[in-house]
Amino acid sequence: MQKNSTLVLVRAGVISALYVALSFITMPISGGVVQFRPSEGLTLLPLLYLESIPALFIGCILFNLISGLPIYDVILGSVITLVACVFTYIISKLIKKTPLKIFLGGLFPVLLNALFLPLIWYWFSGQMQTVYILSVLSLFISQSLSVYVIGTIVYTVLSRLKSRGVEYL
Repeated sequence: MQKNSTLVLVRAGVISALYVALSFITMPISGGVVQFRPSEGLTLLPLLYLESIPALFIGCILFNLISGLPIYDVILGSVITLVACVFTYIISKLIKKTPLKIFLGGLFPVLLNALFLPLIWYWFSGQMQTVYILSVLSLFISQSLSVYVIGTIVYTVLSRLKSRGVEYL
């Protein structure tokens, strides 16, 4: 039992650190109206690991704090990631076929971020409605790329390792 709980704790720490590190890779465009975060590809990890839910939430909070985003964005943006990860985890329990699991599990991080982040920005900064619509489209595209390209690769590799009994991450 001790080995298993240590593995879970270490895995959660690594996931949080990876989220922060991958977000810093694209620092100029990893926050704001037009953003691309390769770290969002990790939001498919709840399909494999329950502990990735709090890990991604913490990683998102840490990056948002470090990058100097407004406090409303730090809190609400991180909560969106948390909620998306919980729904992604639920999909992992309901759907067994991998392609469908990835597609449905990825919908939550893509849609929740694309729809609600611009709404938060609009509400707190008073952006024009046109900017809201453009932000939704921009986030939908960037989230889809992160989740469905990077996330699918990460999920596939880790899923294969896990099925072979290898539990590194």
